[in-house]
Amino acid sequence: MSVLILGATSRIAQRLAHVYAADGESVFLGARDGEDAARVAADVAIRHGVPTDAAAFDATDFDGHPAFVAAVEEALGPIDVAIVAFGDMGDQEASQGDFAAARRVLEVNFTGAASICEALAAVMEPRGRGAIVGVGSVAGDRGRQSNYFYGSAKGGFALYLQGLRNRLYKRGVQVLTVKPGFVDTRMTFGLQTGIPIADPDDAAQAIHDAQRGGADTLYYPRFWGGIMGVIKAIPERVFKRLSL
Repeated sequence: MSVLILGATSRIAQRLAHVYAADGESVFLGARDGEDAARVAADVAIRHGVPTDAAAFDATDFDGHPAFVAAVEEALGPIDVAIVAFGDMGDQEASQGDFAAARRVLEVNFTGAASICEALAAVMEPRGRGAIVGVGSVAGDRGRQSNYFYGSAKGGFALYLQGLRNRLYKRGVQVLTVKPGFVDTRMTFGLQTGIPIADPDDAAQAIHDAQRGGADTLYYPRFWGGIMGVIKAIPERVFKRLSL
């Protein structure tokens, strides 16, 4: 079996590569920086003795995504599990005055993610097997002034994955939506929060276990499901007055 991990230089994605390789799976890593992805792949191969490969991946090269998927399958065989773990939080304050910056956040986190998922679905659906794991964010559960471009893109991606899951379920293809809260990554570095920040190793293991278990949705840490349930229940007339 082979596993494709996109956004492979993030801490969660790197750990996921090791977790799946420990199962004996072949691993292909894609990231914006192809050289960094190759270094991670080499480390995985040395530690676990499984076939690995890597390449540069551009989330915004929408037309090139089908060819990228074809190249992965030529290198390591049919993709059994694909994990879409890339993201770009951007700068909300800068984006409000420069839509070019906001556009990149939207195109990477939603359009690029949906584009590669469609390319993956195109090869998995006819086979009647496979799994697509989309890593979103709890930020997508409700729009907040502090990150509404990033949040709306992740929220749109979660809704897209829900529809894709509805489409592919009868074809035997799993679609898992992952909604992490605060995890210790580059995107959360320096973030001040009263809520515990999760370890990326633990997050990777939880994602692996949820995928293997056939889950549809995973909040991680799991308490975020309850937190977001409360936040989503706040009436809009109250919520719009909050500074979040």
